[in-house]
Amino acid sequence: MKSRFILFALGCMALISCGKQQGMPAADNKFVVETVQTQEVDLTTSYPASIKSQQDIAIHPKVSGHIVKVFVNEGEEVRAGQALFMIDPVQYQAAANAAEAQVKVMTANVETQKLNVENKKMLHAKGIISDFDMKSATNQLASLEAQLAAAKAQWTNAKDMLSFCTVTSPTNGVVGEINYRQGTLASPQMSKPLTNISNLEKMYVYFSMSEKQVLGLGGQKAALASFPAVSLRLTNGMLYNETGKVAAISGVIDANTGSVQVRADFANPERMLRSGGTGSIEVPTRDSAAILVPQFAVIEVQEKKFVYTVGSDNKVKYTEITVLTQNDGQNYIVKTGVSAGERIVVEGVARLKDGMEITPITAAERAAIEQKSQQHMADKKLPNQE
Repeated sequence: MKSRFILFALGCMALISCGKQQGMPAADNKFVVETVQTQEVDLTTSYPASIKSQQDIAIHPKVSGHIVKVFVNEGEEVRAGQALFMIDPVQYQAAANAAEAQVKVMTANVETQKLNVENKKMLHAKGIISDFDMKSATNQLASLEAQLAAAKAQWTNAKDMLSFCTVTSPTNGVVGEINYRQGTLASPQMSKPLTNISNLEKMYVYFSMSEKQVLGLGGQKAALASFPAVSLRLTNGMLYNETGKVAAISGVIDANTGSVQVRADFANPERMLRSGGTGSIEVPTRDSAAILVPQFAVIEVQEKKFVYTVGSDNKVKYTEITVLTQNDGQNYIVKTGVSAGERIVVEGVARLKDGMEITPITAAERAAIEQKSQQHMADKKLPNQE
């Protein structure tokens, strides 16, 4: 009984082994091969970028004195002419009052002297006073008028100094960090500004291109005329919802880097962009003769990329290629290594060796072989299964 059971088990194992051998196709040297062709592709080149506001103005006081009032907070939107800070105006108000009083005194003196000159003219006409007396009266009037003009200038300056006690915003914008608070002694010589006002209606995004890239666009003027609309990708990976226009290309090449600074202008209606931010500019380009190879056909070794090209004798060659950094996640765009019309292996590259002879087949032929194999396995039944 025991011996019969052992023989039955051995028989089952033999049947299972035989089934596996019949179900698994033997390895062959058939590999799917494709001919490399040129294609039209849309590419995107990315450049690191820095973001600045259209106006980023440091606010410094024009007069000295203690800050008695701060009217705004950081991040607050302000309009041109809106009050930001108040510097103690007492001494400047006093100076303006004194200058005004001096103007009134000098105005009265001038008016009195004008009357005196008119009187002198009548007396001089009758020969009662000499030419010297007449000329002296006229000169004194001119001197008093000059003093009045000086007094008015001093009054104007005093009023300006008084007005400078109220520090206002020179433009529409957003308040930056407030460096000094109420009670601080402010002066024009302060190392830091009171704050900064950034006009965020339009943003300037700066990035750099190589001299060769600018020349490839036909030079500065041609590049400005032909530059496509650009996109801005923010640091969180989100694509900004407004496109930008390249508005300026620097006429100076950086001697250290060989790069040229380029400026793209972006509207900022939602005030999402802030001065001092960073991101990357994406410039769309179109290549009408790009060579694409599937990524699964590429072998990567120590940051180098290789494909197996197929010669006229159907022998494969281990060939290094260089590719663009831009890709669609499925294909690489080849810069060097293979040319249009060459054949490459696109299936089972891990089983290949340099110089190996293969039988090239198409993807359709491979699909037919696999379908036939699957059908064969489905039709194959073990004995006594019926």
